[in-house]
Amino acid sequence: MKSYDPQMHTAEHILNQTMIRMFDCERSFSSHIEKKKSKCDYHFDRSLDLDEEVDLTKSINEVIDRNLEVKEHFLSRNEASAKFNLSRLPEGAGDEVRIVTVGNYDACPCIGPHVSKTSEIGMFQLISTSHENGILRIRFKLSGLSR
Repeated sequence: MKSYDPQMHTAEHILNQTMIRMFDCERSFSSHIEKKKSKCDYHFDRSLDLDEEVDLTKSINEVIDRNLEVKEHFLSRNEASAKFNLSRLPEGAGDEVRIVTVGNYDACPCIGPHVSKTSEIGMFQLISTSHENGILRIRFKLSGLSR
């Protein structure tokens, strides 16, 4: 299994759901999650402006500050495929699919480790965004503990 940082990986879940809610887009189709900094790529038709970047960061930190519980449960592959896109699960993931929930904010299939509460994540900081060939890349890091 790929090694993931639990704080950064849980922040990715919140970023993805916030992008869905703010911009009506799909979850990232590609990501590179590491402890120091991470990036997520989205199919997107434009760049984000500065106000949108500020609002995105603020919204993500508001979710982190809610101290939501992060839990897992399992669904059969058939049940999971009716509710979720399973294309990013690794081959051989099995007949049961692990669903990770961040409070009532986000739920998605996932194999990585996560924090138990969002207050363990720290503060989300957007490093930069770029847009090229229909792909929006968001680079971010975490710092300190939640306020």
